[in-house]
Amino acid sequence: MIPSDRVRILIATKPVDFRKGHDGLAALVQSALKEDPFAGAVFVFRAKRADRLKILFWDGTGLVMAYKRLEDSGFVWPPVTDGVMSLNRAQFEALFAGLDWRKVKALEARRPAVAE
Repeated sequence: MIPSDRVRILIATKPVDFRKGHDGLAALVQSALKEDPFAGAVFVFRAKRADRLKILFWDGTGLVMAYKRLEDSGFVWPPVTDGVMSLNRAQFEALFAGLDWRKVKALEARRPAVAE
């Protein structure tokens, strides 16, 4: 379920009502985040309680929603504001594992020099 490096990963920075299901979160993506929930991006939502997250994405055949609750700690979230922020894959993996994603930097991929 971990997205590839080419997939956009967007976090809704404002907590949402976790009673919302697939359709409610897709409507939030359209209205509050001004994004297309069916474009292939991964959307991460936070609850008021810092120990819960929901993930929503379109896999080409349907909307997929995942829910995670940490047992002994909380997720490290960005400041609560209206809007959305982007994470790279390494940061997403750290967030999902309950680690501090702010300390993760993805390596820059560069083309190798051609030897002459």
